[in-house]
Amino acid sequence: MSIFDRIKHAIFGEAHAAPITQGPGETASSSSSAAAPASSTSTPTQPNQTSAQPPQTNGTEASSTPSNAIVDVESILNEAVKKSGQKLDWRHSIVDLMKALGMDASLEERKELAQELGYSGDAHDSAKMNTFLHKALMTKLSENGGKVPADLLD
Repeated sequence: MSIFDRIKHAIFGEAHAAPITQGPGETASSSSSAAAPASSTSTPTQPNQTSAQPPQTNGTEASSTPSNAIVDVESILNEAVKKSGQKLDWRHSIVDLMKALGMDASLEERKELAQELGYSGDAHDSAKMNTFLHKALMTKLSENGGKVPADLLD
């Protein structure tokens, strides 16, 4: 799994905790409706291994469908910082963002992420690379269904 995919999964995997709809609550209600039939279907069926597997599949599908619901990246990262117990500035630092998500923020990992995101500058100039990474990551998260604060996008 690529580093971007791990970051995306760390944020979007929490999508069920902070989905945002774009106006009418249709996405939220359709998510609730989708979850309710899965629960009611599981309850009347035998509480076996068979009934345990469909809810897991449905739960996975629900959290992997952020294309229908916009994921509030800011609230998820703010919550991740609180849980970390550290003073992290994810809004300005790619290192702090990765630490908030419990990821390895080493130079090696950031260089690999830079390759994934198309960085063509000098990888030895970590300040420029880190600035690029943060902006590129915010843009890519936005393109993948994340609601990113406007001031963090180009």
